[in-house]
Amino acid sequence: MPAPTTEIEPIEAQSLKKLSLKSLKRSLEIFSPVHGQFAPPDPEAKKIRLSHKMKVAFGGLEPVSQPPRQPDRSNEQPGPSNALALAGPEGSKSTQKGTESALVVGPTLQPKGLNNIGSSGKSTTIIPANVSSYQRNLSTAALMERIPSRWPRPEWHAPWKNYRVIQGHLGWVRSVAFDPSNEWFCTGSADRTIKIWDVATGVLKLTLTGHIEQVRGLAVSNRHTYMFSAGDDKQVKCWDLEQNKVIRSYHGHLSGVYCLALHPTLDVLLTGGRDSVCRVWDIRTKMQIFALSGHDNTVCSVFTRPTDPQVVTGSHDTTIKFWDLRYGKTMSTLTHHKKSVRAMTLHPKENAFASASADNIKKFSLPKGEFCHNMLSQQKTIINAMAVNEDGVMVTGGDNGSIWFWDWKSGHSFQQSETIVQPGSLESEAGIYAACYDNTGSRLVTCEADKTIKMWKEDENATPETHPINFKPPKDIRRF
Repeated sequence: MPAPTTEIEPIEAQSLKKLSLKSLKRSLEIFSPVHGQFAPPDPEAKKIRLSHKMKVAFGGLEPVSQPPRQPDRSNEQPGPSNALALAGPEGSKSTQKGTESALVVGPTLQPKGLNNIGSSGKSTTIIPANVSSYQRNLSTAALMERIPSRWPRPEWHAPWKNYRVIQGHLGWVRSVAFDPSNEWFCTGSADRTIKIWDVATGVLKLTLTGHIEQVRGLAVSNRHTYMFSAGDDKQVKCWDLEQNKVIRSYHGHLSGVYCLALHPTLDVLLTGGRDSVCRVWDIRTKMQIFALSGHDNTVCSVFTRPTDPQVVTGSHDTTIKFWDLRYGKTMSTLTHHKKSVRAMTLHPKENAFASASADNIKKFSLPKGEFCHNMLSQQKTIINAMAVNEDGVMVTGGDNGSIWFWDWKSGHSFQQSETIVQPGSLESEAGIYAACYDNTGSRLVTCEADKTIKMWKEDENATPETHPINFKPPKDIRRF
C-alpha cells in the first residue's frame, strides 16, 4: 500500500539582496533590542581603556605618593630650578590633600612673569589621579619641551624701487652683463643686436651687430678686453672691445646656445644649449676642449668657480650636474627639482648657490652639493632669472612679470612686486628674462619682454620702522 503523499509548500524565490536585508534585520533584533540607543557603557572595559591610555601617555613617569610641598616663594631669588612647568587646565592648579597618587608632568618652559617668578624660573605641575579623564589624558605633544624655532631670523633689507627705464631695443631683451670697471653694461636682445649702456646715466654708448638670431647669453672678461656672446643662431662670438668687432667665433653647437659663462681663473669659456651639451672652449685657440654630455634636455643655465666643482649646469631635464673640468666627467647629479632648472646663481662670498625652478627655489652648499632648504614661499611662475649680491639680497624674475626679493640666509621673501609694462605693450609681455647686479651690489638691472631695461636701487628713506619684517618661522621644514 503506497505511503500517503504530503504536499510540499512552494518556496518563494527571493533575491540575494532581500535575503541579506532579512539577515541584517534578524541580527539587529537579536543583538540590539533597544533601537536608536547605544549599549550601556561597560565599566570594566572603560577602566581597561583608560589604564592603557595612561600607560601610553605617561609610562615613563614615576607616580608620587604625596604632592611635593610648595615652598614659600616670597623670599625666593629668581633663578633656575630642576623642575619644568606644564600649563595644565585651570582645575589642576590647586591639588587636593587626600590624593592617593598623582603624576608629575614636565618638562616644558614656563612663560615669563608667571606667579612673579624670574624669567628662568621653572616649576612642576601635579595632576591628581582623581581629576577627570580629559584633564588626565593629555596629548603626548604637551609633554614635549617647547623650544624656540631654530630657523634663522631674516636680516632687515630696504625695499628696492625702480628708478630708471631704458628703451632702445626693438625686441625682447634676453641677456645682460656688467663690465668689471662698473662703468657700463651690455644687453643682448631678440632684435639681434648687443647694446652697451652707461651705468650712471643710462645713455646708449654703442650698438654691436653680427648675430642673425636673438642673443641669449653675454659675458665680459675681467682678464682681457673681450666680451663673449651666444645666440639662437648656434654661434658663440668673441668681441674685441678695443676694436668693437668680432675677432673669434666658436663653432660646434648643433642648435641654439642658451647660456654662457667665463671661468674666473682660466682662459676657458663654457656654453650650454639646446643640444643638451655644455661645451668647454679655449678662448685663444677656439678649440673645443670638452663636450660635457650627460643631460637629457636643453642646458639652460651654467656657472663656474675656481675650485671643484668648477662647472655647474642646470637643465630642462630637471637635474643639476657638477662637472670635473680636469677629466670632463660628471662629479655628481642633483635631482631635487621637479621642473626645469632655468636659472642658478652663485653666492659671491659663501660656498653656496641657489637654483630656481617652477616648483621651488632651492639652496645648496658647495662643494658637495648638499641640499640646505627651500625658500619659504613659492613664486608660482616660471623663473627665468636670478641674482644675489654680497649683502644677501637675492632677486628672482618670473615669466609673469613678478620680481621677488629674498633674504639669502633665511629664505624669507621681504618684497614682492610686479613690473609695469610699457605703454603699447601687451599685458602678456610682462616677463623678466635676465637680471644682474652691478659689481657693488647696489644697482640691479632687469631685462624684460616689453623691450625695456629697468634699473633698481634700494629705497634710501626706508627704515625698519617704516618697513618691518613680516616673518613667521616655518612649522614644517621640507627636506626635499
